[in-house]
This record gives sequence, structure tokens and C-alpha cells, in this order.
Amino acid sequence: MVKIDYDLIYLLSENSRMKLKDLSKYLKKSPQRLKYAISMVEKEGLITDANCLFDYGYFGSILFRAYFRGGYISDQQKVQIVKDLETNPYIISIYDLTGEYDLAVEFAAPNPSKFNKELKKLIAFMPTLSDYKLILNLVSHIYPRQYLTKSPALQNMFFERIIGGDRDIETFNQNELIIIKALLDNPTMRMTDLSEKSGLNVKTVNVIMKNLIKRNVVKEFKYVIDSNKLGINRSRLFLKLHYLTSEREEKLLYFASKTKEIVQLHKTVGDWDMELDIESLDKNKVRSIIMEIRAEFKDVIERFNVIEVYSYFKRTYLPRYLFEDLDNKKNKSR
Repeated sequence: MVKIDYDLIYLLSENSRMKLKDLSKYLKKSPQRLKYAISMVEKEGLITDANCLFDYGYFGSILFRAYFRGGYISDQQKVQIVKDLETNPYIISIYDLTGEYDLAVEFAAPNPSKFNKELKKLIAFMPTLSDYKLILNLVSHIYPRQYLTKSPALQNMFFERIIGGDRDIETFNQNELIIIKALLDNPTMRMTDLSEKSGLNVKTVNVIMKNLIKRNVVKEFKYVIDSNKLGINRSRLFLKLHYLTSEREEKLLYFASKTKEIVQLHKTVGDWDMELDIESLDKNKVRSIIMEIRAEFKDVIERFNVIEVYSYFKRTYLPRYLFEDLDNKKNKSR
């Protein structure tokens, strides 16, 4: 394996569309050298799928998370289950867990009733997934992976992003939906390729892209990283809270935003009220942060649980059911 440049991994994972000349400027390396380094990073699978960070709330979707126990016995069975799940237009993320649960699946649906129907259909098709816990995800705070770099300048390049929550549903015209779907399919696609795929001229594509970003519909462009190959320890801390005042909640959110190893915080409804994703190159650091949270907020933590997140099979932020009408129109025009 090649020597890992964590500064490069950090920049790519936080902006999958960053231009080579900008990477060269920030990392103070030649474009030729970086081009080779990126090709090796991709070849080694250190970064995997690119994704566009859409705010599903603007599309009228609600996020549900299902944690499954004992869904499979063999790796072969797991591969088949994941393959079947990936085809569901309501499923946006699938990841492997170690601990009390074996698999987590995220659904984005227009309402609880539709989600329930899709879940029941899924279980009827795959009875091994009948043991599960459900969480309603209210809002997610996504933080940059600052722990990957020691450079303060690089750490300060990216900021917290919030998706979900109380959003007014936006309306999108056909051209906007075409570009949104293209970015969902291939977030790193160049403007010229987006133009060719959409049938729109480059100027129109550029205007639509800028408008989607300005409206906060598109937040960022990221890469999924392979935590195992990169030597990253990744855990999810579940918190059941009580006696939580707005002041204590603000302090908890502030703590999360200032802790480099906390990369996501989800406010939820269900067995748990909050989930925090903690990552570090040092396993002891993950443990110490969990201990620090328990000590600092012992007055509001009723109980907790910790599960290791092993790997992502799928990671997107927008469900494909939103584009069914667009796909039908495209098929009819052929």
C-alpha cells in the first residue's frame, strides 16, 4: 500500500469536486504529482463513492433509520441482502455495524405511512430482517473530518452543514430535476459532461448549479472513505436524554462542533434522542471522547450505547423515488 497522505484524503473527502490546481495550491505540491497520488488513492480504494450532500428536507422527504439484528449469517448472504436493498428507491444509505446491531438502513420517504409500507414489503421479501429498531431522524449536523489533518488552515476550510429539520418544501422545474438527478448519479461530473447528459447548454447548467447551492439545496460534494484501509476507528454513540434544557442542548451541540473527532450528530425520536458519530486514527481517542461526553453531560444522559460502524455499502442523501416521473417522461419520449 502507498504511504497515506491524510491531508489529501481530507480535502478529497470534504470536496470531491475540488480542482487539481486548488489542491496543488493548498497542499503545495505539483499538479502532476497530485494527479498520480489521486490515482493511487482511487486504485487502493481509500476513497470510494462520491456523493452530493443534498438537503432532503427541501424535497419533502423524511428520514427514517432502521437498525437490524441478525439479518445474515454468511458474507455471501450479506452481499445478496445489500444488493437487493440497493435497488429500493427509498433507501439512501446502507452500512455494516459491529455490536448489538448488524446493519443500518436509512430510508427517505414522503410520509411515515409510505415508509411503513416500504419496510413491510422489504421484510416480506427478506424475512431475516424482521428483528429491528426504528429511529426517526429529525435533523443532522455534519462536521468536516478535521482530525485527518494537523493543518489549522486546512481545518478551517470547511464548516458544519445542517440537513433535515424544519424546511419549507421547494419546487423544482424539469431542468433543475435533470441536473439534480445527474449529480445524484455522478457528483464529480464535469460541467461539459453535465451539459451533454442533460441536453442543456453549459451556461444553463452552471446557472442551475449556482442556484441550487445558493438555495442550500446542494450543500457540498464529498467522498465516502474506507475507514478500515485508512486505519480509522469509527463508532456511533447513542444517547437517551432527560431533563434537557435548551441551554444544555446548546452546550452539547457546541461541544460536538468543537470536537474534531465528532463528524456527525443526529437528533432523533425513538429509543434514543441523539446519535453521535466519532472517528479517530487512535482508538483510545474515541473512548476518551465518549468518557468526556458522559462526564460533561451526566446530568442529562439517562443511558447510552456504543456501536462500531464497520463500512458503508451505500451513501447518498436523496431517494430515487423523487425522479420516477422524470424517468417516465424520458422513457415515453424514446
